[in-house]
Amino acid sequence: MGFVKVVKTKAYYSRYQVQFRRRREGKTDYQQRHRLITQDKNKYNSPKYRLVARITNTDVIAQIVYSKIVGDFVLCAAYAHELPRFGVKVGLTNYASCYATGLLLARRLLAKLKLADLYKGAEKVDGKVFLVKPVDDKPRPFKANLDVGLARTSTGAKVFAVLKGAVDGGIYVPHGETRFAGYNAESKKLNAETLRGYIFGKHVASYMTLLQTEDEEAYKKIFSQYIKNGVAPKDIETMYANAHKAIRANPAPAAKSNKSYKDIKSKNLSKRTIKQKKARVASIKASYKARL
Repeated sequence: MGFVKVVKTKAYYSRYQVQFRRRREGKTDYQQRHRLITQDKNKYNSPKYRLVARITNTDVIAQIVYSKIVGDFVLCAAYAHELPRFGVKVGLTNYASCYATGLLLARRLLAKLKLADLYKGAEKVDGKVFLVKPVDDKPRPFKANLDVGLARTSTGAKVFAVLKGAVDGGIYVPHGETRFAGYNAESKKLNAETLRGYIFGKHVASYMTLLQTEDEEAYKKIFSQYIKNGVAPKDIETMYANAHKAIRANPAPAAKSNKSYKDIKSKNLSKRTIKQKKARVASIKASYKARL
């Protein structure tokens, strides 16, 4: 047997510390989490709120979360699968729907805290940078820090659409303009008109129009649900504008239906006795013989 170099020594293994489970699974960035949840000691037991934005393949999740020793607690939540109630039936994970989900979360949270009339946010959506300002002699605006998880924070990322929707809805989230769609890194300026177009889904409408003229089959395949629901390129901006109005009018979650479970048979039925089993087998045999 040849010479084998020992790469790891005994001292290495005796001092080895296993990483946290969610770090091993690649689910949590603990350096980021530590900075987001650590509260100053002079603030005693005041919770430090996070605006949690998560984008999946089929949904957008927006939550206001605070942490305790025992774990995280959700103060309020909104989801993109709620948007069909407000008139958005297709494209539930695009930039415009992310904005609408953030707006829904903000209005729902402020209504819960009875701050909806005091902090209405940016009622006119123009794509410009907006920050909620406190009102004199009134409660300060609700503050939360953006939590993007493991998502890449590149310019135009959809997690920042959730942020923009929450800010325009009346939540104070410290942020800059450099990661919104429409920001130019060379000129270091934000094109507000471009951002407004993304908020109202104009980029989707322009792509639909392009495919309609150049590739009809691809259009029917990619936008099949739009065709099914009768959503044309010219209808998209109006659809999102009406959704914003509906969200501001009533952001409350849908009422839960009271289901009755009386008629549902229990799976844990009592076992048959020996006599019942034999009688059941005999009846099955008799019915089988009768059919012969």
